[in-house]
Amino acid sequence: MSDVRRVYVEKKEAFAVGAAALLEEIRGFLQIGSVEKVRILIRYDVADVPDDVFEEALNGVFAEPPVDTYTLNRLPAPDDGNTICFSVESLPGQYDQRADSCEQAIRLIDESVSPVVRTATTYLISGALAPEEVSRIQSFLVNPVDSRIAPQEIPESLIMPFDEPEDVEVLDGFCAMEEDALEKMFSSLSLAMTKNDFRMIRDYFRDEEQREPTLTEIRVLDTYWSDHCRHTTFATEIRDIQIEDGPFAGAVRASFQSYLDARDEVYETEERKREKALCLMDVATMAMKLLKKRGLLTDMEESEENNACTIISPVEITDDNGDRRTEEWLIFFKNETHNHPTEIEPFGGAATCLGGAIRDPLSGRGYVYQAMRVTGAADPTMPLSAVLPGKLPQKKIVRDAAKGYSSYGNQIGLATGLVEEIYHPGYMAKRMEIGAVLGAAPRSSVKRLSPVKGDVVLLLGGRTGRDGIGGATGSSKAHTESSLESCGAEVQKGNALTERKIQRLFRRPEVSRLIKKCNDFGAGGVCVAIGELAESLEIDLDLVPKKYEGLDGTELAISESQERMAVVTAKEDAKRFLAYCAEENLEAVRVAEVTDTGRLVMRWRGKTIVDLSRAFLNTNGATQETCAYIKSPSDAAPLLKRVTSEAAAAALANGDLRGAWLGLLRDLNVCSTQGLSEMFDASIGAGTVVMPFGGKFQSTPVQAMIAKVPVTDGETDDATIMSYGFDPFLSSASPYHGAAYAVLHSVAKAVAS
Repeated sequence: MSDVRRVYVEKKEAFAVGAAALLEEIRGFLQIGSVEKVRILIRYDVADVPDDVFEEALNGVFAEPPVDTYTLNRLPAPDDGNTICFSVESLPGQYDQRADSCEQAIRLIDESVSPVVRTATTYLISGALAPEEVSRIQSFLVNPVDSRIAPQEIPESLIMPFDEPEDVEVLDGFCAMEEDALEKMFSSLSLAMTKNDFRMIRDYFRDEEQREPTLTEIRVLDTYWSDHCRHTTFATEIRDIQIEDGPFAGAVRASFQSYLDARDEVYETEERKREKALCLMDVATMAMKLLKKRGLLTDMEESEENNACTIISPVEITDDNGDRRTEEWLIFFKNETHNHPTEIEPFGGAATCLGGAIRDPLSGRGYVYQAMRVTGAADPTMPLSAVLPGKLPQKKIVRDAAKGYSSYGNQIGLATGLVEEIYHPGYMAKRMEIGAVLGAAPRSSVKRLSPVKGDVVLLLGGRTGRDGIGGATGSSKAHTESSLESCGAEVQKGNALTERKIQRLFRRPEVSRLIKKCNDFGAGGVCVAIGELAESLEIDLDLVPKKYEGLDGTELAISESQERMAVVTAKEDAKRFLAYCAEENLEAVRVAEVTDTGRLVMRWRGKTIVDLSRAFLNTNGATQETCAYIKSPSDAAPLLKRVTSEAAAAALANGDLRGAWLGLLRDLNVCSTQGLSEMFDASIGAGTVVMPFGGKFQSTPVQAMIAKVPVTDGETDDATIMSYGFDPFLSSASPYHGAAYAVLHSVAKAVAS
C-alpha cells in the first residue's frame, strides 16, 4: 500500500477562468469545435507528512476554500465515456516552483516535517473527440522540452530512483586518432566546438599532457570555449573585406576607413594591431576604446571582474535629518538575450532571460532595481496551419514568454519600466527575447581584489541538477526541426525567490565587503563560474549540493543555473560569510581553494577528472578565420521606405486613403500594448519616475524609462531614500550628457518634493 496521498484541487466554476480560456483556445485556435467542456485540476502527490499536518495543509496550502474545491485520492471525473483525462508534469529534474512552495509552506506549519511534494496539471475534456483531435490537444498542452504526460496511478514512492553513476570515462586512444576516427568521435559527442578545436585538443593532450583526456575534460573545454561563454563568432578574425559597388558604397567605405584609422590611433604599433585581430568584437568596441584613449571615458569602472558594464556616478543623498551628502556609486547596466531558450520553452526561457540579466550586476554586488523588455515575434494571430514544422505556435511563444518574464520580475521585486514587442515575419525563424536591467551599489561597499593562494571559493544559492546542462553549448549550436526533442535539459526553470535572497545578502555592506571576487553560474556551471575566478584552482565536486542523487562528475562540472553564485573570500572570512548566508536562509558551502599551480583541477569521488593548463584554457580554442562581403542594398533609397503594413501600403498605392488608414490600424505594431505591459509591475520599490502609461487617462505610452537610484540609509537594508534620476545609457562623452543629466535631476527632485 502506497503511503503517498493525492489531492486534486479545482477552481469553483465562477473562478475557473483558466479552463474557460483553454476551451476558447481549443475551439478557436485548434479548430476543434466538438469540445463541450474543459476542466483543469492541480494534482498534488504528498508523502512524509503526518495526518494532523496534512489536514491543516488541505485548506490553506493546497486549496483556498473561498475559490477551490478538493478531492482526495480519486479523480472527480464523470464516467460517461465522453470525457478524456490526462495529466501533464514537468520532466524529471526540472524545478517545480509549485511543489517547492508547498513543501516550504508545510514546513511553516511544522518545522520538524520534511515533506515531499510532486505536482501535475490534470485536464478533463468532454466532447466527441477523434483520436487525432486528442493528439492535437495534447501536443498543444505538452512541450516536450520541459514536460510530459504523467502516469495516472498513484506512485508507491515520490523519491526519484537513480542509478549509481559510473566513473568518468577516459577516452583511450584519443591522442593517436587519425582524421576518420577523430571525425567519427566528434560527431558522436554532439559538441558545440569546431572540428579544428577538437584537433587542437587532441594535439594538446598528445604533445603537452602526454595522456588521454577524460570525457569531463572534453565537455569542460566545449563549455568554456562555447560561443555563449567566449563569443567566438564575434572574435573570428576577418581576413578579407570586400564592399560591393552601389549607391551607398562610398559611405560604407568611409565608415570602414574611420574604423581603421581608430585602430591605428588606439593600438599605435603594427605588432599591437597583429595581436588584436580585426573582428566583429573589435569593430563593436572600437568607439569606446577610442574615447578611453582620448581621455573621454573617465567614469567607467575597470577591474578583473567583467560582470556588467559599470560606470561611477556621484549620487546626492538626503538622510532622515534633511542633511545632504554626495557619495560615489556604481551604476550597472546589462542586457541578456534568450532567443533560443525562449523559442523552445517560452516560459522558462523568458524567465531566465530576466534572471540572467539580473545575475551579472548582482555578481558585481549591484542591487538591480529596474528592467526593460524588448521582444520580437511573428504574427501571433496566425492559424495553426501556418506554424513552421518543428516550431511552437507563435501565440504560445508570445503568451508564455510574457508570463515567464513577468512572473520572475514580479516575484523577485523588480520594476519593469518599458515593455515593447515588435511583430515582423522575420521573427518566425527565431524569436527575439531581450531583457535589460539597471543596478546600483555604493562604491564603498564593493571590493575588487585578486584572489591569492589559500583563498577559498564558496558556492551559495540553488542546488545543481540536470536541468542546467548544455545551456551554454546548446545556445551556441545550429538548430533544426528536431531540436525541440533534444534540448530539454538546456532550459532551466528560474527560481526567483532564491535569487532574491542573494540580492538581499549582497546588499548588506558587511557581507559585500567580505567578497574579493564573484561570478555567477548562468553559463557553464562550475567549470566556468568557478574556473574564471582565479588562474589556479582545485575544485571538489563532491561538495557541490545536488537536487537529487545520481549526477556524475561531468554533470556536476557543467550544469548551470541562474540562482547560484561563486564567491572568493579570504580563508579567515569564510566562516563569517557562511553565517550571513544562513541568516538569509541561503544554502552555502565551501567547494574550492585557490592555488598557485596555473591549472584548473576538479576532483570527484577522490579522483582527478579535470586537470587543465590555464594557458590552454585561455586560448579559447583554434583561431577562427573568415572573409566578409558587404552587399549593397538593391533599393537606391532603402532608408526612405515607409514602415507600414502590407495592406496599408497596397491601399495607399491605389489612392484608397480610408483603406490605408484601416490597414494601418490593423497592424499589430500600432495596436495598444497596455494589456501586455500591465502584466509587468512597474511600481515595485517606489523608485519609478515615469510609469509605462501616463497622461490624463493613464493610457499614453511612454518612450523611455526613468528610475531613481535606490539608496540605502547607512548600514541598514530597509530604509530606502531615493536620490535623483540617472540615465546610464548616456555616456559622459555624449554632447547631450550634461543637459540630460540636469533634466533628469530636476524631474526627480520635483517628483520627490
